Amino acid sequence: MFNTEHANLFLLGHDYLAYQLLGSKLNKNEQNEIISTTFTVYAPHAKEVRLISEFNFYNGSEHVFNKVHPQGFFQITIHRNMEYELYKYEIITTSGEILHKSDPFGFYHELRPGNASKVYDIDGYEWHDQLFIEQRKPLDKEPVLIYEVHSGSWRRKFGGFKPYNEVCHELIEYVKNQGFTHIELMPIYEHPLDDSWGYQGTGFFSATSRYGSPKDLMYLIDQCHQNNIGVIIDWVLGHINKDSFGLSRFDGSFLYEYEDSFKRENVTWGTVNLDFSKGITKSFMSSALHFWMEYFHVDGFRIDAVSNLIYYLGNKDNGVNLEATNYLKELSSSLYEKNPYLLFSAEDSTDFPKVTHKVKEGGLGFNYKWNMGFMNDTLEYFKNDPIYRKYHHHKLTFGMVYTYNEQFILPYSHDEVVHMKGSLWNKMSGSYEQKFANLRVLMTFYMTHPGKKLLFMGQEFAQISEWDFKKELDWNLLTFPIHDSFNRYFRDLAQVYRHHTALYQKDHDPSGFKWVMVDNMNQSIYAYLRFSDDETLLIIHNMTPNFYQTYQLGVPFEGFYEEILNSDKDIYSGHNQYNGLSLKSTKGQVHGFDNFITLKVAGLTSMIFKYKKSK
Repeated sequence: MFNTEHANLFLLGHDYLAYQLLGSKLNKNEQNEIISTTFTVYAPHAKEVRLISEFNFYNGSEHVFNKVHPQGFFQITIHRNMEYELYKYEIITTSGEILHKSDPFGFYHELRPGNASKVYDIDGYEWHDQLFIEQRKPLDKEPVLIYEVHSGSWRRKFGGFKPYNEVCHELIEYVKNQGFTHIELMPIYEHPLDDSWGYQGTGFFSATSRYGSPKDLMYLIDQCHQNNIGVIIDWVLGHINKDSFGLSRFDGSFLYEYEDSFKRENVTWGTVNLDFSKGITKSFMSSALHFWMEYFHVDGFRIDAVSNLIYYLGNKDNGVNLEATNYLKELSSSLYEKNPYLLFSAEDSTDFPKVTHKVKEGGLGFNYKWNMGFMNDTLEYFKNDPIYRKYHHHKLTFGMVYTYNEQFILPYSHDEVVHMKGSLWNKMSGSYEQKFANLRVLMTFYMTHPGKKLLFMGQEFAQISEWDFKKELDWNLLTFPIHDSFNRYFRDLAQVYRHHTALYQKDHDPSGFKWVMVDNMNQSIYAYLRFSDDETLLIIHNMTPNFYQTYQLGVPFEGFYEEILNSDKDIYSGHNQYNGLSLKSTKGQVHGFDNFITLKVAGLTSMIFKYKKSK
């Protein structure tokens, strides 16, 4: 029976369960045997809708849908078990155009380059992550170190991709070993072209068949949760591709997208923008995100290109897109009702205020925003030869001016290591060895700066070439001692980050940070303190190759300062110029403090000290 009340909710934009109303459904008897298959589609500008499928040899003349709602809902029931069969909707528009469309609410699709939907029983996976779900908590005072992964190029096998269930255990073991807390998967809903990396989707309710079945992906996420690893998925909310079989012009009209061509056409990406003033568009996207939380147990979403949702076409001069910003507020509120601990982050390069503030406080409702300014400034700084860094000193200090305006994630993402930008290692200045030293300092600055962290795969072992989605990472580099030692440094740094509350407990609280030395541009040395309720850490970075045997540095407290990490140790391919024993403070005015320590500062080196009171 068609649910008219549910259909009305869909039309009004208040439906979070549209996948229960629309799409294909396998009907079962009391013995749980599949006896028929029902298809429901919304196409208000259709004159007629037909089902074309394998079983009717893609001739839908005898399988015409019935119109079951005056607003344009059509339905047909086929009295056979069609599980795993391919199908499309043949839509004859009021103008006589014939369209062949895959199911926007399909749970599974055939392997590209085919684009038909596949009937699939999405129910029945038995989850074993109850303990992880029960123990979820707010992330603002927790360590968050996200590993951004492109599923098709992390690992590959001869002839193509590794499926979800094959890569699963290897990926989890690696992520745990490296110290990451979360995996962020670049878009894994269905998309037609590998080259788009998933950012031009066609099946928002379907895990891409490139890597296996939807339940294979459920297994991967389930295993992640059982190993205490959260899973975030990348999501394009604002625009869709123009492929003829997809959502664009679904029934011959601009059904989900803008009618106005200026607002609709996203020339930069060759896509069309969705119109969130329409109830059906809101219901579609809200249902999709709720679906992934319900069926795949995802722990968060990273929303791509939020600037295109805040401003028309991402351009401030075009004005604020009120339809989209109001929708973001509605969406975030509904998602937090389902999971109050959801990580909901915005990839946003604008200065639009209160992106990560609560809706009741006038915000958009995200709880995290990518700090694009931090990323750009730090990478620009490290490209400079150390002799010129004093002229760019502010690039590493400016971020603290605005770091508490929003709740930030510090990203070194895939966008920074493609399209001739080079890898992080390649962006570093200096000789071959100096690039590694610089990269160790970059990572330490990043890991000790206020804000949660995200790192794109491969950068943890200093991949030299930029990312190529057509092949797997250059894992052979780990057989080279200097790459292996860099990876050891990253692992040790990650453990320092995760096990010292001062580095994350007050990420969003100004009382958690204090500069010790902020304006020493001539030496290009930076020093600052990180605090938690029960810990104080002192961090020093020397951004030039100059070596200082006895360097005096002001400290806030009398007592001992124990070096817990030094990037110049020989186990990290450094020169082994480190501070061994705990350093006892001395009375005296240095850098505005009443005490100071005298330490050894190696060139192109980062140091982390833990404060201990005098007995």
